[in-house]
Amino acid sequence: MDIDALWLTLRLAALTTVILIALAIPIAAWLAFHRRFYTPVLEAIVALPLVLPPTVLGYYLLVALGSQSPLGQWWTSTFGSPLAFSFNGLLIASVISSLPFAVHPLLTAFTSVPTKLLQASTTLGAGWPRTIVKVALPLSRSGLATSAVLAFAHTVGEFGVILMVGGNIPGQTRTLSIDVYDSVQAFDYSSAASTSAFLLVFSLLVLTTTYTLNYRSSVPRQLASSYPQPVTVIQ
Repeated sequence: MDIDALWLTLRLAALTTVILIALAIPIAAWLAFHRRFYTPVLEAIVALPLVLPPTVLGYYLLVALGSQSPLGQWWTSTFGSPLAFSFNGLLIASVISSLPFAVHPLLTAFTSVPTKLLQASTTLGAGWPRTIVKVALPLSRSGLATSAVLAFAHTVGEFGVILMVGGNIPGQTRTLSIDVYDSVQAFDYSSAASTSAFLLVFSLLVLTTTYTLNYRSSVPRQLASSYPQPVTVIQ
């Protein structure tokens, strides 16, 4: 297994996860607590990377980050290096392609928060940002953890978008998924097998962790609902 590719993949996944959590919290909170007629359109935009072929998404990202785009031209003139086929471009592409994996678990967790608690917080004078941080997030810890785990895992396993936007530059854009592809192309099946086995075990651990978090969060709710409810006696 290529150690440089492993290190680059872990660094890319870690930075992508940090950025995504910072973005996913306000996005999921807005979608969950500010329902408007246009909310389904916003949800569809967030979920688009789930159904769009990775090569199509990668193509549009390559056009948006390329040297002929306004963003690419600004980046090159400011930092002196192109944005496409670089680690920074890879980071932007990873954030966009993994966005739904970070938003959806948080959105599900936020929608399960009792509305009365949120209303009580705002009634006591707390604004929505403080209510989200102090009330909604503590009650959505499992959703937050699931978002982080899925965002990290999806970035590690992404191939199509990575190849389209980053290419295959050793030490800069060559991730583990690209390393497997290169090994197969070079008929180096032993190297491909070892890297694939690592990714297989990693994916299994990620799924086990995710399901464990969801199970632990659902058990207290099930136990609470099984308790007899107090009966109010009207005099």
